[in-house]
Amino acid sequence: MFKRVFLVVMDSVGAGEADDANLFGDVGANTLGHVLDTEAYHLPMFERLGLLEIVGKKKATYGYHGILKPKNKAKDTLNGHYEMMGVVLDKPYMTYPEGFPILLISEIQRVTGKEVIGNCVASGTEIIKELGEMHMKTGAIIIYTSADSVLQVAAHESIIPVEELYDICEKISKIVFREEYKIGRVIARPFTGKVGEFVRTPRRRDFTKEPPLNYLDLLYNNGLDVIALGKIKDIFANKSITTGIKTANNIDGLLKLIDFTRGNFNGLCFLNLNDFDSTYGHRRNKDGYLDCLEELDRYLPIFINKLREDDLVIFTADHGNDPTFRGTDHTRENVPLLVYSKKFKYYGELPTGDTFANIGATIVDNFGIQNTEIKYGKSFLDLLK
Repeated sequence: MFKRVFLVVMDSVGAGEADDANLFGDVGANTLGHVLDTEAYHLPMFERLGLLEIVGKKKATYGYHGILKPKNKAKDTLNGHYEMMGVVLDKPYMTYPEGFPILLISEIQRVTGKEVIGNCVASGTEIIKELGEMHMKTGAIIIYTSADSVLQVAAHESIIPVEELYDICEKISKIVFREEYKIGRVIARPFTGKVGEFVRTPRRRDFTKEPPLNYLDLLYNNGLDVIALGKIKDIFANKSITTGIKTANNIDGLLKLIDFTRGNFNGLCFLNLNDFDSTYGHRRNKDGYLDCLEELDRYLPIFINKLREDDLVIFTADHGNDPTFRGTDHTRENVPLLVYSKKFKYYGELPTGDTFANIGATIVDNFGIQNTEIKYGKSFLDLLK
């Protein structure tokens, strides 16, 4: 039906507590519902697409909308994106709420030649504020984690140049991806500035283990384009990616997406918009979260107007991060599903999906690809008219 599919992940824009939210301590979480718990918002484009109707507000006027339930066993970026592409891991990656084992830290120091400071659960902005000066004086790398299965490495660009930091993280990844530690991601977190004014830079890089067979592989193996924007390339370890481009922020990501509407690719353009999560969700900034949503809404007409008749657009999320909820971690939520094409003659609500993998299944179905190996996901292509 469609020559080009644009998949846009609004990172952490959850649509209400999942059925198993109690297992994660997240009963009552509703990122989108709580962000929009005000009359002071202006989201005309998302209103038309159905995002507001999902949380019981204004009715959609075109496209299809609904929600998808998580089937994965975590509430993080990696598992959320994996599930969209048909991968649901039997065992979740390990988390380290008390910091990493001393044996692991010792091995990291040996392979990198760097001392380690931190080794705790922390906010990325707070830990560089706390340990940035010590790092600059000693050259030790700052290592920290969160509620997710992630090991983050922060370093000032004037002390450890970015390429060296990437090399350090690659060495660390070879250790932590082993079964004994089973950490999902290593993230390089460069920062700049002076004491009291440290800021993280856009040169973040994620290191992940190569994922199992997924819907991106099916697209790639059938000769279709797989364009990865933002951190998508890192999430999937550059596997089955034809073009991978980093983005500085949400608007840079959307502008790059608009650039690809001018091209003649045949396949998938897959974008992650991370500002919702990293800048506002984790920092529990409800007003900033809404501002971020409104900013994206203002740019959306440019993108929508560039689309062709044979384009399909899917908006979704990978988990929640309710800025009104306790703590600073992701929240276990369903995710929104918005589907639009100029070709549609109808609009309305889609049935609730029991897995994010319905997205990947629909995309490969659109391109006529037979799937006999990936068991998760049910196409909703035949509902789009």
